[in-house]
Amino acid sequence: MTEDLADVRAVIASIPVLAGYTGPLQRMGGLTNRVYRAGEVCLRIPGKGTEEYISRANEAVAAREAARAGVSPQVLHFDDATGVMATRFLADAVTMSPEEFRARPGSPARAGEAFRRLHTSGAVFPFRFELFAMIDDYLKILSTKDVDLPAGYHDVVREADETVRAALAAHPLPIVACHCDPLCENFLDTGERMWIVDWEYSGMNDPMWDLGDLSVEGGFDAAQENEMLRAYFGGEPSAGDRGRVVIYKAMCDLLWTLWGLIQLANGNPADDFRAYADNRFARCRALMETPDFARHVAAVRG
Repeated sequence: MTEDLADVRAVIASIPVLAGYTGPLQRMGGLTNRVYRAGEVCLRIPGKGTEEYISRANEAVAAREAARAGVSPQVLHFDDATGVMATRFLADAVTMSPEEFRARPGSPARAGEAFRRLHTSGAVFPFRFELFAMIDDYLKILSTKDVDLPAGYHDVVREADETVRAALAAHPLPIVACHCDPLCENFLDTGERMWIVDWEYSGMNDPMWDLGDLSVEGGFDAAQENEMLRAYFGGEPSAGDRGRVVIYKAMCDLLWTLWGLIQLANGNPADDFRAYADNRFARCRALMETPDFARHVAAVRG
């Protein structure tokens, strides 16, 4: 069935950089938003309900700062009120996926290098990405909706609050500008350089979050994860840094479980979000129950 693009054409007509564009529109995917290629421009139209948990004003600053840092395409238009954004289209880049990260030699290293460029850029994002505060915020949103949490969710949050939070606070890293939502599809690879897009959840954060989250999203095996970490650190990470990465591999699943349930409650048709949430929570719980996890928590605590 052909997609009705009348509303997209209306949005295009309102964007100066696309004024007069009547050419083809290529759908580029997206879990919560609609993304299109319009000639040399990438157009992003926010999805229904995203205004509940995303600040478009914060995203606008982050997207422009990331572009200045050389890790994201140039922002050509951003409407703070609607979240409609237009950026330069990277015609020579491949949209990544877990399969592409396995198939494209050196791609985990290029992602690690992109993170290092971002984290050391000196960019300042307006939002402070705080794990436990975001869990609380998402739980408040879900308390107004007709959707059930996975059994035992509150128990795992309580355990994380008692053990993980204390370990991370024992030797805190300076917070830096982070992407915070490194889905594989948010990476565009030219084979020589990795670009990062979609700054909806970005904020000042512990830099190890980005590394741990990408490892989870990409289903990285030990070799891929080590390649990314060595490229990021310029050598082997310390036991404490590696431990933080492992902790955040569990914590990103704990947080994004709730994100998936919000998508379910909002009727997002892009995926089976009940299964998504249940699978992420089960993976978080399984990792936290391993002896290796306790060892990494101890290394972080010092």
